[in-house]
Amino acid sequence: MSDIFREVEEDVRRERFEKLWKAYGHFAIAALALLFAGIAGWQFWQRHELAERAKVSEAFIAAQRISNPQTAAGAFVDLSRTAPKGYSLVARLSQAGAMLASGQQGGAIDIYKQIAKDDSGPIGSVARLRAAWALADTASRADLAELLKPLDQAGSAWRQNAREILAYADYRAMDTKSALAKYSELAVDPGSPDGVRARAKAMTTFLANGGATTFGSVPPDAVPQAATATPANTAK
Repeated sequence: MSDIFREVEEDVRRERFEKLWKAYGHFAIAALALLFAGIAGWQFWQRHELAERAKVSEAFIAAQRISNPQTAAGAFVDLSRTAPKGYSLVARLSQAGAMLASGQQGGAIDIYKQIAKDDSGPIGSVARLRAAWALADTASRADLAELLKPLDQAGSAWRQNAREILAYADYRAMDTKSALAKYSELAVDPGSPDGVRARAKAMTTFLANGGATTFGSVPPDAVPQAATATPANTAK
């Protein structure tokens, strides 16, 4: 008897399924068609994106290999206009670097500042630091401090880099005490990058030995005798 009941249940389920399929089968087919079309479209888009990124990457590497800074700057301008956002920002950063190398300091600094304004991530932070270094020998310490303020904050990954520039600004302004204090802190700060720490140690030693006060002078006994000879003596 159990077999009969099982067969009846199977017939009932089959009949219900056939009714449901007749009523909603076309919806199921359409849904499956849309699903497969979506998967195919996604895969096509992924392949297209990879191909485009490969093209941009190759163009970026080619621009980096250009030895003439002005020509390189032009190549990076083209890339910044057509590349995806990430590559576009890096291209603008490289454009500014090429302009700086070709003597176009004002234009390069403007680009660095604009990138720093537009991007709050790592690229914007790097641009801010590069702008500060480009201005380090001409800008006032107050202006540099204002430019670097977003990075010179507790918890910032870029704070030590920013404070190195401010230490240099103190040194340039002949504020040896402040410069020595900042370099000394950077030299022992475990958060300082290796390059910053090494430079800070060198500057700490330099300043502690009076380098800031004797910078630019040459001791008399270091001048070669031939350089101090008069024309009359050399004629003999």
